Amino acid sequence: MKKFLFAVTFILLPLMMKAQNINGRVSSSLYTFERYDTLNTSTKYVRGFQSFQLNVNKGDFSLRTNMNLESNFGNALESDPRLRFYNLYLEGRNLFNVATVKLGRQPLFNSVAGGVFDGVNLKLKHDDYSLTGYYGGNVPAYQELKFTDDLNNNYVLGGKFETTALTNFRFALSYIDKNFKKDDYYALRLDENYNPIQVLIHEKSNQFKYVSGEAAFDLPNTIEVNTKYDYDLNFEKTSRFELSTRYSSIKNLGIDLYYNYRAPQISYNSIFSVFNYGNQQEIEGGLDYKFSSVFTAFGKYGYVKYDGDNSQRFTVGVNSNFGSLSYRKTLGYAGELDAVSLFAAHSFMDGLLTPSAGISFTSFKLSDNDPKNNLTSVLAGVNVRPLNTLNISIIRSIRTILDFC
Repeated sequence: MKKFLFAVTFILLPLMMKAQNINGRVSSSLYTFERYDTLNTSTKYVRGFQSFQLNVNKGDFSLRTNMNLESNFGNALESDPRLRFYNLYLEGRNLFNVATVKLGRQPLFNSVAGGVFDGVNLKLKHDDYSLTGYYGGNVPAYQELKFTDDLNNNYVLGGKFETTALTNFRFALSYIDKNFKKDDYYALRLDENYNPIQVLIHEKSNQFKYVSGEAAFDLPNTIEVNTKYDYDLNFEKTSRFELSTRYSSIKNLGIDLYYNYRAPQISYNSIFSVFNYGNQQEIEGGLDYKFSSVFTAFGKYGYVKYDGDNSQRFTVGVNSNFGSLSYRKTLGYAGELDAVSLFAAHSFMDGLLTPSAGISFTSFKLSDNDPKNNLTSVLAGVNVRPLNTLNISIIRSIRTILDFC
């Protein structure tokens, strides 16, 4: 209850402050599930979620928040109620015409070790050059509003340099060092006489340390190329190489090509580093053709190479201003899948009403000799916008699983 009162106070406090712009969102949802304690004894639960988002803006400064309160109705769990803080930071933009600063609990967008951290992020930008640096502590379990008490073992540190000085080109070089230590715990072990005893297990710190490079070329209406390379400094090897390109010089026709090489991302001193593992390579090509201002047809084929096996997939479909229709097929090591989906939506009365509906059929089995699982999903909804500043959405979905073994 104290956490809930603190959240409510935190939300209402900025309303008392003079600000140029205040915007927020409150949403509630719930779902039910049944848990079997024994073969014939079960307990039903109803779990609710309340999400709060509030942004307060004044000039070049903003206070951004995002939190979630979850709890059971009736049969409470041991951790209920639980309040999670995803964002809680102050942002200052264009300071001295060069700097942007974020201070507090904030998101970190990084393909190697992204997430949320408690700390500071500073970005300096001048003309076609930018330099970003960040440092802070890892967020405690369940996004509790608490700063780590062991910053030496639970931290994230990194930076990125980026430039667009060359026409149509973009280059970037980044570094990240994320270290996190798991909590110690007690476990049963056998002593020299094979008697069970309680032993305190000390976990070592686990670390990610990567350097990444990016290069991109974009010639409008002709060709676009994006590449990224990640190198694991701890294991001294390539972690990932990614290439994506699109050619659109031919009228109404688009050609896409994608390639990805990935090695498993394993912590430096994790026990998993002693096991043999294989790398993965993936290539996909696709075409899309615009028949008119309304309809565009597309098709893609992908091939994934695993260590000693492979998988293929292809997708075909049509997109339009009213919805989309697509079919997907997967073969090989990833399992056998057939999926058909149809979705449609259209606005009426100058956007006042926008009904939508969708249906999909999916059939999947892991191998030729396995039983087939069939899933049918139906979605229906309507969006009502009586004012430009007010949206009301009602969505109903139904899923039916057949032949599930």
